[in-house]
Amino acid sequence: MAATSTSLASQLYIGLRRPCPKLDSFNSPSFSAFDPNIRLSLSPPKPSRSVVAMAGSGKFFVGGNWKCNGTKDSISKLVADLNSAKLEPDVDVVVAPPFLYIDQVKSSLTDRIEISAQNSWVGKGGAFTGEISVEQLKDLGCKWVVLGHSERRHIIGEKDEFIGKKAAYALSQGLGVIACIGELLEEREAGKTFDVCFQQLKAYADAVPSWDNIVIAYEPVWAIGTGKVATPQQAQEVHVAIRDWLKKNVSEEVASKTRIIYGGSVNGGNSGELAKQEDIDGFLVGGASLKGPEFATIVNSVTSKKVAA
Repeated sequence: MAATSTSLASQLYIGLRRPCPKLDSFNSPSFSAFDPNIRLSLSPPKPSRSVVAMAGSGKFFVGGNWKCNGTKDSISKLVADLNSAKLEPDVDVVVAPPFLYIDQVKSSLTDRIEISAQNSWVGKGGAFTGEISVEQLKDLGCKWVVLGHSERRHIIGEKDEFIGKKAAYALSQGLGVIACIGELLEEREAGKTFDVCFQQLKAYADAVPSWDNIVIAYEPVWAIGTGKVATPQQAQEVHVAIRDWLKKNVSEEVASKTRIIYGGSVNGGNSGELAKQEDIDGFLVGGASLKGPEFATIVNSVTSKKVAA
C-alpha cells in the first residue's frame, strides 16, 4: 500500500502546475506559482514541534454524502450507529441522505447531526419534473445542500454557471451550501488543477450574495470512490491556493472565515493525517460515511488538530 501511495504521489504531484523551464531550474526548496505565501513543497515538511492549528477561523466541519445508497432498513441501522457514537463536541457534523429518506433520518437522528440534501433546484419549485426545491428541503428540516459535486458536473452535465445560480438561490432562502470543486485526472496531468478549481470558484463568486453560509469542498475527481487519496501535502497545496484565491478575489475576511474541506476516498485510516494539515478544515466523506463507527472516527479526527508532534 505504501509503494502504491508513493507512486501515486509522484505521478499526481506534477499535475498541480504546467511545466515551466524557469521554475523547473529554480533549485530553492520551495517556490511560488502565483503568490509568495503559497509554497508547493518539493521536499517533505519538517515535523512540527507545536500544536497544529487551522488556517481558517471556522469550526471543523465533516459531512457525510450517502449518495444513491441505502434502504429503509439499512438507513435505520446507520442512524442507530450514529446516535450511539461519541462525537467530539467542537465539530459541525452533517449527513446527506437520499431525498427519499430525508424525513426518516430527520425524525430519528440525534439533533447533534444536521441534515443536508444532495442537490436542489435553481429556483422556486413548480413545473420541473423530478426536481426538488429549496423550499421543500427546508420544510423537511434540511440545513444544508451539496452543490457542484463532480457526479452532478460530469455525469449529469451541470455547468459552472448553473451551479453558481443554484448556490445563490439556496443561500437566499436560508440553506447553507457545501460548494464542491475539483479537477479530473487528465486536468491534473495537464497541469490545470489550479485553473479548473479557480474557474469553478469564480462561478460561485460571481453568483452568491454572501459567503457567510458556504463551505468549500475540494474533491479531486480522480480520488472520489477510487481508493486513491491525495497525500496530505497534495491536499494542503490546493487548499492553501483556494484560500489565497478567496483572499485576492473576494476578501481577506472571507478567506479566513470560509471552511475548506477535503473529499476523495477519506476514511478512518487516513483522516487523522489529512486533518493535521493547516488548511484542511474538515471532510466531505462518501463511502465511509455509510459506516457509522468509521464516520465517527473521521469526525473525531479533529483531535489531530490539537495534538503536538
